[in-house]
Amino acid sequence: MGGEAKLGTVGLVLHPRKPVQESVEAILAAARDHPVRVIARDGDRARLPQAVGTVSDAVFAAQVDGIVALGGDGTMLGAMRLMADRPVPILGVNHGNLGFLAEVAPPQLPAALARLADGDFTIERHAGLEAHADRVELAAGFGFNDVVLARADRTGAVSVDLSVNDVRYGYYRADAVVVATPTGSTAYNYAAGGPILSPSSDAVVVTPVAPMSGIARPVVLGAEDRVTLAVAADSARIAVDVDGTASGSLAPGDRLTTTLRRDAAQVVRLSATEHARRSRIKLSLLDLPLRPDQLIELIPPELRQRADDAIARREP
Repeated sequence: MGGEAKLGTVGLVLHPRKPVQESVEAILAAARDHPVRVIARDGDRARLPQAVGTVSDAVFAAQVDGIVALGGDGTMLGAMRLMADRPVPILGVNHGNLGFLAEVAPPQLPAALARLADGDFTIERHAGLEAHADRVELAAGFGFNDVVLARADRTGAVSVDLSVNDVRYGYYRADAVVVATPTGSTAYNYAAGGPILSPSSDAVVVTPVAPMSGIARPVVLGAEDRVTLAVAADSARIAVDVDGTASGSLAPGDRLTTTLRRDAAQVVRLSATEHARRSRIKLSLLDLPLRPDQLIELIPPELRQRADDAIARREP
């Protein structure tokens, strides 16, 4: 889907610790050539120049027409959660490490902003998980990566019964149980041996971590499926994490239900092909098995050419 250049108010979401001042200055420089207002949230006031106005989180979420997230994937996820009830285009600038979601490196930001202003981009839509507990109010009830039920005290086991659309399918007894979106399938789910889901798939995956008994393999379910995990009498106390944020705890008798919400976030893509290539490299670093010739394909063409030229110079 093509982008639109109607960005009257651009919001900045900053990594809480990493230095992002150069990127902020690049954004302000680009904004001077367009009728664009740049704002951020009150909590970031001390780290921003006076040219950037700050507002409350609620006003920010209500007013921005687009967001530039300066950080890593955690910053991107935070921006996506902030706008889940009112999705707007979010451009990720990778000041972090792997950066599966954040597409642009800081040196590429001026060119990326020019393309954004011209509407030369596409939108990648992401689904999110809504989580509800019947007897507990969760501090965070919406995530784009995963909802994790883990042992709160590192003893015993998570013991929960799985129901899908109110039909019981079995139970898990494990160190943890991960319910992941396609976006989150490359995170904890992948580390636990779960499958990678295509970003274009309407699906969720439920994966046990170190299963001891019960269901021992990941289960892939559809977008319309309502997944309920009921805490069994023999379960240890359970900590609920949503996108890595502590959100509450469950005790025997509690039930947690997750549902998938489509189109809950809009991520800007300047080159879907290039982003997919970089993601493939990052997955290969996480032990995705590739043949030697496939690994060579991951090297950018300009670097391959330099290597070939260097080899040719050394040949007698």
